[in-house]
Amino acid sequence: MIRLENVSVAFAQPHALFKAVDQVSLEIEEGEFFGIVGPSGAGKSTLVRTINLLQRPTSGKIYLAGREITNLQGRELSLLRQNIGMIFQHFNLIKNASVFDNVALALKASSTPQAMLDSRVHELLELVGLSKQLKQYPQELSGGQKQRVAIARALANRPKILLCDEATSALDPEHTQEVIQSLRDIKALYPLTVVFITHQMEVAKSLFDRIAIMASGRVVEVDSAYQIFSRPKSAEACSLVKRSLNFGLSEEVRAKGGELYKIIFKAEHAYAPTIAEISAKFQVDLSIMAGRIEYIQNQPLGCLVVSLDPKLEAEKRSKVLDFLQTRAWVSPYQED
Repeated sequence: MIRLENVSVAFAQPHALFKAVDQVSLEIEEGEFFGIVGPSGAGKSTLVRTINLLQRPTSGKIYLAGREITNLQGRELSLLRQNIGMIFQHFNLIKNASVFDNVALALKASSTPQAMLDSRVHELLELVGLSKQLKQYPQELSGGQKQRVAIARALANRPKILLCDEATSALDPEHTQEVIQSLRDIKALYPLTVVFITHQMEVAKSLFDRIAIMASGRVVEVDSAYQIFSRPKSAEACSLVKRSLNFGLSEEVRAKGGELYKIIFKAEHAYAPTIAEISAKFQVDLSIMAGRIEYIQNQPLGCLVVSLDPKLEAEKRSKVLDFLQTRAWVSPYQED
């Protein structure tokens, strides 16, 4: 559905060019929920805006459904954008227009007949759970409701692609869940390809089929959401995942815990009695300081923090950790 070939975006600065996006190549499949994740300044927003040419690439090519669109202009570009919905971090609603009129605006722009317009707006507001708010104005809505209006507006012309630029970053956890659930419901009903950029790993856990990790304008890793969380390969992905799977251990627990390790078990080992096996095999006691099982893409991910006695001899410690590495991703525990 979407293919980027060596896309770069550079901006002129007083003494040099700044590459916000640097030689990015990606393929996003039709119907996929694709996440682009990274810290602020990684180039995520700039990259996603090249897909609908709100930001033209300095170099490289962009293909949609096999058609190169990089140099489209005028009416051809306008028609293309009708097939690409977009929602933003700060909603971009018209303050003096009702919920109904905010959604209808996109339909009027595409010359939808009035007889069809009313029924389509009602259908969209029903879809995002806001049929009772159609006469209200943005200032009367919560953040989650505003974003759901923006989603309805973005879907008005039945686009094949939906771009989400930090769509939950301005929301509190409760309203973030509202938006996530709306997107899940929509994805179950419509054959949409969704490209969603965020720095929120909790959102990534909940929504994405695959994830691209960005840092300093480059894509440093692409894999399924489950693989990214269970066995990240790049330093950037490791850092993001470690922070998202922290347990918030108190200083007292950390002080008494000896040598702490975080262990992430993949599906095939998430329920295995690994700690009991280690005790029996090596005659070593591991204290479990915290633990939980999470589900990503409907697969279990076991997360533990264990303590090793700091007086344990180096050879035995090495054997225990080597054994754990055959079952899990193991790293020293750090509270980020």
